Amino acid sequence: MSATAQPTLMVIDGHSLAFRAFFALPVDSFVTADGQHTNGIHGFISMLINLLKEEKPTHLAVAFDISRHSFRTREYPEYKATRDATPPEFKGQIPLLQDALHAMGIQTITKEDYEADDILATLATEGREAGYRVLVVSGDRDSIQMVNDEVTLLYPSTQGVSKLTRYDPEKVFERYAVRPEQYPDVAALVGEKSDNLPGVPKVGEKTAAKWLAKWDSLQGILDHEDEIPGKVGESFREHKGEAIRNRKLNRLVTDVELPVGPKDLERGQIDVAKVREVFTRLQFRTLQERVLALAADAPEQSGADEAAEAAPVRGELLDEELELWIARAVEAAPDGLALTVRQSDGAVTEIGVAGETEATALGWLPERADYAPFESWLASDAPKLLFDAKPQVEALRRAGLEIGGELRDAQVAAWLHRPQNPPKRLAELVQQQLDEALPEGDPNELVPLDESVSYAASDAWFTRRATLAAIERLAEPVRGVFDDIETPLVPVLARMELQGVTIDRAFLQGLADDLSERIRCYEAEAFEAAGGEPFNLGSPKQLQTVLFERLEMPKTRKTKTGFSTDAESLAELERSTPHPFLGALRRHRDAVKLRQIMETLLKSIGDDSRIHTTYVQVGSASGRLSSTDPNLQNIPIRSSEGRQIRRAFVHGPDFVELLTADYSQIEMRIMAHLSGDQELIAAFNRGEDLHRFVGSRVFGVEPADVTSDMRSKVKAMSYGLAYGLSAFGLSKQLQIDVAEAKRLMIEYFERFGKVRDYLRDVVAQAREDGYTQTIFGRRRPFPDLSSPNRIARENAERAALNSPIQGSAADIIKRAMIAIDRRIADEGLDSRMLLQVHDELVLEVAAGEGDRLEALVREEMSGAADLSVPLDVQVGRGPNWDEAGH
Repeated sequence: MSATAQPTLMVIDGHSLAFRAFFALPVDSFVTADGQHTNGIHGFISMLINLLKEEKPTHLAVAFDISRHSFRTREYPEYKATRDATPPEFKGQIPLLQDALHAMGIQTITKEDYEADDILATLATEGREAGYRVLVVSGDRDSIQMVNDEVTLLYPSTQGVSKLTRYDPEKVFERYAVRPEQYPDVAALVGEKSDNLPGVPKVGEKTAAKWLAKWDSLQGILDHEDEIPGKVGESFREHKGEAIRNRKLNRLVTDVELPVGPKDLERGQIDVAKVREVFTRLQFRTLQERVLALAADAPEQSGADEAAEAAPVRGELLDEELELWIARAVEAAPDGLALTVRQSDGAVTEIGVAGETEATALGWLPERADYAPFESWLASDAPKLLFDAKPQVEALRRAGLEIGGELRDAQVAAWLHRPQNPPKRLAELVQQQLDEALPEGDPNELVPLDESVSYAASDAWFTRRATLAAIERLAEPVRGVFDDIETPLVPVLARMELQGVTIDRAFLQGLADDLSERIRCYEAEAFEAAGGEPFNLGSPKQLQTVLFERLEMPKTRKTKTGFSTDAESLAELERSTPHPFLGALRRHRDAVKLRQIMETLLKSIGDDSRIHTTYVQVGSASGRLSSTDPNLQNIPIRSSEGRQIRRAFVHGPDFVELLTADYSQIEMRIMAHLSGDQELIAAFNRGEDLHRFVGSRVFGVEPADVTSDMRSKVKAMSYGLAYGLSAFGLSKQLQIDVAEAKRLMIEYFERFGKVRDYLRDVVAQAREDGYTQTIFGRRRPFPDLSSPNRIARENAERAALNSPIQGSAADIIKRAMIAIDRRIADEGLDSRMLLQVHDELVLEVAAGEGDRLEALVREEMSGAADLSVPLDVQVGRGPNWDEAGH
């Protein structure tokens, strides 16, 4: 029979491939509105579409396991017993995948007491005997035994299911040095960890292959076992029973009684209506187009396959040719060109630029003058599209290249759409937004192995398409956050990171040395209080022995490894059962934590005597910035030791002082605005001490008669309520009875009913909408508000309660940063913004600019939002961060 006339039977191991797809794609990037994870389904269907196009099978089936139990587990109960429990996010995906396959006209097969590989082996055997070309698609290595001249195995790579290796007899021999039918003997000797089948100790693949080359099969080896010399021979003779058992279990069944045979598996028609219904439920918009394109037997509407194979890359352009290309690309793409900067050790090595229809790359050499047209475009006001823009902006500036115009960051746009899980790599974004696979080279190689491929140009082209797709998906109010807050913030953060902040290294090292000595003293105090015998204060197990056996203290919260020794549990224990050991241990822990912070800061000081932190713009679902490498937002401010660390942050030699500015009680002010409570609004507008005012209402006394204890209670309660604090939590925080805490909350809400209504309504609205929203339109989805899991649901309710307040505070400080940065540039000041720590900004003041800068900062921070209450800004100046505090 000719190859063209020969029918092709493709049989697929559904569980094996879906599970691999699950681990290959980010879990939280594929979640439906009702909380169902779909990454395994998406990866499997994407693979299947490619297979259908490339292999064109005439007959097709997907086999699934029914459970982990089969005739093999009856034979050997430990079979596959060590496999981890199914991830909760994978549960529910297999039935939905089967629905999708049925809609595509593809049959699925299961068989009680057998595994999917047995079904595949039976169909492969029947198909080969009936004259089919057989393709087996499986991620189980036991499938290798099916391979012969008529049966080919398509086996996924370690990266997932997008790349499949073809195993014919020659490929099997190349990889394992045995024939396909001998592979089960190799597996029997070596063992299979994933199936919990231990092999013969000291026998690896090479040894097994050598024996099989000599004696042909496991039985042949057993017949000659006395001829095997040395320790490995002793090991085989001692453990041959395991090999015999393994060979019995890994032999696939080729005569399973099935309701269908190869001739019954002819590819069915795609049910267009059913595909639309199933894929809409799964929220696979582009994938649905690709499947329906198969039904129409026409090119896909999105052109996804062609795009995934290669970007339309032009050769390197220079001088006038480059100028003309950029001019044409700008005219054709008014929404901006994409830019990708490839770096090695912080230096720019290649730059890719992409327009609407093609891309080009510049192998960057700083001394060349050929790229003047590119530099002119780069510095222009034309918008640029990038993925993870900030480090690329910094690399360009280090190379002496200025970049102007709006910097539209695809990662930021995707994060605003799905704030719980922003794409960390461009490949994730392309998969998420375009349903395509990004061609990738080795990031550690300066020159790609295939020199005909410019990965910078390709990356730029995919970045452009994915950026526009991500922006298009933003709801209108969220688009405003992207355009007005997050996009103009990118160059501001890049400047702050490049500038860094000066550190007094000698002062900080002195603090660390002093603290090390105090740590030794606290350790000695603890040992003495515990009876004198030294032990490891950082070991929970040894702490448990000392606390609950030697000192016979009351037991704390039960854990898997005994009783808790965490900070909260020991603080509670110290309150209820004071002991010198607990005090010494607490001081020791606090000092060790501070020393770790100091050591991290010392290691982070650059050759310019400055620390250059990295601001993570997409690091939180609420919208708040975080700081890393090092984290400058974890330096304690309430302790004298923490404030001492801030004294090490000083102004640089070309500046005269630092200026700090932060918002006073910003979250309470936002809560007053959002709730519309007239009493709170009036108090803020009169400039009263909020907590004294609230205390006077709650306790029924004049503001002047509110004691410090009353004020502390209402302050804790005011902030706690915005974070979903319960009466029990308030009682623990204030160390009062639950009944008293409940009474305080009741009295608070009686006085401030609008706050109660707001806190109740914000969760109810979020449950209805599926998200919360800040004053400026930033949205945060909360799918777990409808979760059947009580703990997950209650956690979501607490987070939803505070999200509009915390998110609005984040938006306000970002708006202030953008405005301050713009004013400094417009007014030609030499002063500059260095740090953002939650609601606080730190600036470096140039000579003669202090008063002008202070006025500018106050004006822009107080005007960053139009609320029903004033934004109160506190400003301080001094030679270091601590003395500039207020």
